[in-house]
Amino acid sequence: MYLHQFFGDVSEPRPCKDCQGDQRLDFIVRMAFQPIVDARDRSIYGYEALVRGEDGAGAGDVIARVRPEQLYRFDQTCRVRAIATAAELGLRERLFINFFPNAVYQPETCIRLTLRAAQIAGFPTERLVFEAAESEEVRDQAHVSRIFRDYRGRGFQTAIDDFGAGYAGLSSLVEFQPDLLKLDMKLVRGIDGDPVRRAIVEGVVGIAARVGCTVLAEGVETPGEYRALRALGIALFQGYLFGRPALEQLPPVDDAIWAAAEG
Repeated sequence: MYLHQFFGDVSEPRPCKDCQGDQRLDFIVRMAFQPIVDARDRSIYGYEALVRGEDGAGAGDVIARVRPEQLYRFDQTCRVRAIATAAELGLRERLFINFFPNAVYQPETCIRLTLRAAQIAGFPTERLVFEAAESEEVRDQAHVSRIFRDYRGRGFQTAIDDFGAGYAGLSSLVEFQPDLLKLDMKLVRGIDGDPVRRAIVEGVVGIAARVGCTVLAEGVETPGEYRALRALGIALFQGYLFGRPALEQLPPVDDAIWAAAEG
């Protein structure tokens, strides 16, 4: 079902009076989904919605096409597309949606389209997880902190993506107080053979536990990486080991994958 057919006029995001960057997109946005698993019971914790082009082109290629004057509309369109597609696919787990903090001007206003999309789709808002990419430079930390507080107050979970890379570092944990930290894959890659990476991740896990935040390891590709991270107390995982992103599909995680991961 096409976006305009499902949402009608909701498919054309409309900004608040203070918003900039609302120029129409001149390209099609689609969504791929990658599973996030919980090792404690071998369940699927949720799926991350990842933007793709009309021909399935990757996120980097799509984002490179976004001009500054399109940023607000791109952010809003990705949210609606993620919710619409997830609902059509019958998603029953959490839905992780990336957002651009610098594209949110007034959180209480900019969230209206997301709420309406979820209502029309019949998708429970308590299953939404909004993750801010640490790789995007935050121009106003106080403003982003307000976004996180507003979202938590609405019952959304919040996450910092690519934690350990980019601009913010540990200060983002202090300022934003997210529910989840998604470890950057550079900390994950080869951790089973790297005592320095293990020590850093062990420290992050300890800090997160003390402040009531859950660590999620992304970019996990090998059984060795999984076992090393699991030994450090991490329970949530995302990466090619458990499933690659699938365009407009919810890829399953079967027992054979778990058997390979746990050895």
